[in-house]
Amino acid sequence: MKDSTEKLKTELGRHNIKLSYQRLKILEYLTENHTHPSVDMIFNDLKSTIPTLSRTTIYNTVNSLVDAGLVRPVYTSANELHYDIVTEPHAHFECEKCHRLIDLEYDFDSLPVPEAISGYQIRSKSVLFSGVCPDCQTPRAE
Repeated sequence: MKDSTEKLKTELGRHNIKLSYQRLKILEYLTENHTHPSVDMIFNDLKSTIPTLSRTTIYNTVNSLVDAGLVRPVYTSANELHYDIVTEPHAHFECEKCHRLIDLEYDFDSLPVPEAISGYQIRSKSVLFSGVCPDCQTPRAE
């Protein structure tokens, strides 16, 4: 763990993000939990170990991490903002029942560019599939 913490500290410094205990813990949380958390999820999971943590600190930190390219924002079908530590291009599947987000490999080069936006500068592509995951399709025994 100490080695990975040092790598995270180096990464923050490399992107000119001032090191603080709270920023480091938020980045550690994102690195260790590939659950695409929202600010509220991060807050609820860390507030017992960091009593001085505020949602504002989390918002500011994740925004800095997004600006640095260390984290990417993911909008759900309900237009809720979540964060993904995996910054390489990939798609997501969102379960309509349990709301879990799952990373999917996806060939964005095969995604056609609509004629209506030819001439535009495309900076990113985002694909969100939605449906019901296998766990939620299975009837539960009562």
